[in-house]
Amino acid sequence: MAKLYFHYSTMNAGKSTALLQASHNYRERGMETYLITARFDDRAGAGKISSRIGISAAADGFDTESDLFDMIETRKNASTLTCVFIDEAQFLSREQVWQLARAVDDLGVPIMCYGLRVDFLGNLFPGSAALLACADEMREVRTICFCGKKATMVVRQDENGNVIKDGAQVQIGGNETYVSLCRRHWRSAMGG
Repeated sequence: MAKLYFHYSTMNAGKSTALLQASHNYRERGMETYLITARFDDRAGAGKISSRIGISAAADGFDTESDLFDMIETRKNASTLTCVFIDEAQFLSREQVWQLARAVDDLGVPIMCYGLRVDFLGNLFPGSAALLACADEMREVRTICFCGKKATMVVRQDENGNVIKDGAQVQIGGNETYVSLCRRHWRSAMGG
């Protein structure tokens, strides 16, 4: 039976690596996968999911106007689609998450979403909140704080390494912008 999965973590936990490895495993066995990622996160180039360790794969993009059910249904009708992988799932809207749930339920295709749970202020992203509410299974991809404890939060830093304590929820960046921390060290960094 098909399910909607949410693999969540902080920055630099290896979510994209895990996604690409899982897709590779399907394809290695002759099964077709469909990769989708946020269109506006083009750090690796347009239409690409890339990992910090250097692996990448082509992907279709989504934005706020995308109907993911239609995208998946079109792809499924054109091929023998086995599994859908969504990277940067935190950027999905609530409606798009429900489009994914509908694709799982009505088209019978498993969908694996990978994304951040919370932003740099400790707030849920809309896509993550919707996935936490309706995913069939949730799995944490773990990474560690500099102290060795499990990192569950992330801080945003400026170009000088100073912690930023306000701003827009979405700012695309990598290691130069974000640092994963345990809750204790996040609280300390944010002044709480």
